[in-house]
Amino acid sequence: MKKKRIAIAMGGYSNEYEISIKSGNLVYEYLDKEKYEPYKVHILENEWFVAHQDQKYPIQKQDFSFVLDGKKINFDLVFNIIHGTPGEDGLLAAYLETVKLKQTSCDFYQSALTFNKRDCISVLKPYGIKTAENYFLNLGDEINEEEIIAKVGLPCFVKANKAGSSFGISKVYQKDELKKAIDFSFKEDDEVIIESFLDGTEVSVGVIEYKGEIKALPVTEIISENEFFDYKAKYLGESQEITPATISTEMTEKVQAIAVKIFKTLKLKGWSRSEFIFHQNEPHFLEINTIPGMSEASILPQQAKAAGISLKELFENTIEAALR
Repeated sequence: MKKKRIAIAMGGYSNEYEISIKSGNLVYEYLDKEKYEPYKVHILENEWFVAHQDQKYPIQKQDFSFVLDGKKINFDLVFNIIHGTPGEDGLLAAYLETVKLKQTSCDFYQSALTFNKRDCISVLKPYGIKTAENYFLNLGDEINEEEIIAKVGLPCFVKANKAGSSFGISKVYQKDELKKAIDFSFKEDDEVIIESFLDGTEVSVGVIEYKGEIKALPVTEIISENEFFDYKAKYLGESQEITPATISTEMTEKVQAIAVKIFKTLKLKGWSRSEFIFHQNEPHFLEINTIPGMSEASILPQQAKAAGISLKELFENTIEAALR
């Protein structure tokens, strides 16, 4: 049987570039080379190319192909592992749809929606999904500190609306810290979301399409050594990630059911990782990642392992679901 040619799209245009490269290399390492013919495809702002045997081969953007030894190579599927733009925000998905090429992540609308924290929360609220109190700002808006604090209280979180890996986030305790935190978030994005502080246990729930069914993975409890689950906590080991979480069976099943409901409600594909805080014993939704980190230490691979699913099986399952 002819091997399927898989383009592992990695890199991107955001601060998450290096994280994506690590994720892409891991996918390449674990793909079954007897079944697939994988290629590392770097998607950068100034060039798109296939990295093959220490050489760079430009991607032909009219059909996402490349030329190797005088022969045109077309792909059967794109394994999208780009965190941030253009992989997670829908831009790559929209392009691939125009060239009629299948890919592993969500369709372009779902990707754009989930990447936009404010819009995603607004869509989910009518479905009964609990969230923090929030306040929205666009670059150039008047900043009314009294109004913000009256809505969300103190302490609060100030976040760049369209950014991942906890870039552009601050925890604010005093009114005089608010303007500086907002300016910091505007360095990452032209939209800001300000959220009330929710006191409680933070958890992360992976959801995957597995053997034809939508399945919630074991829940991970997150205990950050810092003020919140920031970049250092996520990637530099300054946190404890306990899988399965030490919460009760009832709490586990409740948050898993909500994560699956979100996946189905938003009509997602492939996989997702949703973040929640149990505030007053109720799971409150924070955000969702549709292309979560894929290092061996990342949360979703941890959860898959706890469910008895190897990385090889996880990646193969994702490819076969997309090909179908």
